[in-house]
Amino acid sequence: MGLFRKRKRQSGKIQEKQAVEQEGDSLSSQLDGNIKKIKELTGDTDDVMYRSVTIRGNYRLLLVYIEGISEVDRINTVINTLLQSNENEDLPVLNENENLINNLEERLLAISNCSYVENTDDLLTELLSGNTVIIADGFTRAISCNTPGGKRRAVEEPSTETVIRGPKDGFTEDIRTNISLIRDRIKTPDLWYKIKKVGKQTQTDVAVMYINNIADKRLVKEVAERLESIETDSILESNYIEEFIQDETYTLFPQIQNKERPDAVAAALLEGRVAIIVNGTPFALIAPVTLAMLMQTTEDYYQRPLFVTFLRLLRTFSFFVAMLLPGVYIAVTTHHQEMLPTVLLFSLAAQREGVPFPAIVEALLMEVTFEILREAGVRMPKAIGASISIVGALVLGQAAVEAGVVSAVMVIIVSFTAITNFIIPTYNLSVAVRLLRFAFMILSAAFGFLGILAGLLILLIHLAGLRSFGVPYLTPMAPFILSEQKDTLFRFPLWALNTRPESLNPENKRRMSAYMKPSPPKKESS
Repeated sequence: MGLFRKRKRQSGKIQEKQAVEQEGDSLSSQLDGNIKKIKELTGDTDDVMYRSVTIRGNYRLLLVYIEGISEVDRINTVINTLLQSNENEDLPVLNENENLINNLEERLLAISNCSYVENTDDLLTELLSGNTVIIADGFTRAISCNTPGGKRRAVEEPSTETVIRGPKDGFTEDIRTNISLIRDRIKTPDLWYKIKKVGKQTQTDVAVMYINNIADKRLVKEVAERLESIETDSILESNYIEEFIQDETYTLFPQIQNKERPDAVAAALLEGRVAIIVNGTPFALIAPVTLAMLMQTTEDYYQRPLFVTFLRLLRTFSFFVAMLLPGVYIAVTTHHQEMLPTVLLFSLAAQREGVPFPAIVEALLMEVTFEILREAGVRMPKAIGASISIVGALVLGQAAVEAGVVSAVMVIIVSFTAITNFIIPTYNLSVAVRLLRFAFMILSAAFGFLGILAGLLILLIHLAGLRSFGVPYLTPMAPFILSEQKDTLFRFPLWALNTRPESLNPENKRRMSAYMKPSPPKKESS
């Protein structure tokens, strides 16, 4: 009996504590009390602005917003509207809470997308999102007005994905602008998206976007669940999200694609993929992806099919050259000299006669030097970048050859390898190739072509085991899907690409009629 009474007293205390906490989160009916609470929670920071307005001589209102992330013109419009209401005799004298708030929203505020705020947590969330909160003295409910703004970068041409033919607009750091750029291309009510806040401190807006009657519901649910499981302090760029939700961490190959072009994201959505847009970065994420998709560009669909097929073959050739060429050179000059024609062998031997290092040291020296120059070129100011590049690439390379540190052939091989690396359209994939090149150089120096073949076999097994949201990374080559070969290594005409990728399990597999092949009009019989 005593134990029961003790538990009852404890339960009562818990309920009383919860009631006090709940009451503490609620807005006070006293305006000064709300001001004091906001200043306590924000540390009385200087960028939180307060503007008092009295309407009809009876109602004292306070507008609260954060300077720099709110649109001042919109706020001034709200203030002017409220001040002009003093001359509006249609506004009745009200005593009930909801009536005043409803009248403010429905009859006075000339601004769209208002919502109600009833506790301090929601009030702070609205303020930090750039909205303006209107608090009325004597009322426990406030109104949040949609006023996010501040200085934003204008829509410009993407810096990482330039095209000769195609749209020239790119994403910005504003999530609303990026969503509107996609909506401008896909004008269907089935384009759905949900925004959630990720990051305890940053409260970053992250949108999951898909087309309702095309994307696989299981894929959408999987993406949402992985985002929901993220518990971190900050999301400052889309790569934060990528590393939290990707299938495999310890691999060089990207399993989620990042894109700076709205037309590329729109095309992915129309195939049945899911886009993740993060506020504060111009790069949107696309999932799932395959290796073949990472070797394609948006411009592939803006050019003639035969030319695009040639480009895709060229990219595939460049992919292997960028990864294997230095290793093949080391293997031939170190272990397999008999494979070279005699004249070429003598020529290479004559060039390497004064070089004091073996081929592997020579190659590593040149590759590391080039990586240093590339990294320095990214970090250094643009005004001196071109000058330093000339000094590094021409003067340093020529001086190294004349000094007998490296051979001229090695300079040619490293330069050609670097150029082919830039042909790979996805930056993250080209980084993986750059790192794999070092592994193949070491394998070829130790075991010759046998080492290269062993490395390729291990790489193939690794790629076959990768998944991107359940989709095999080597799709449609392994597993082999015949219908997707029309848009993998080859690019068939657009009228032949009448179905969506089967590997994505789209709800609506067909994207156009099966009889879209153009044909000239038939001549009328005389």
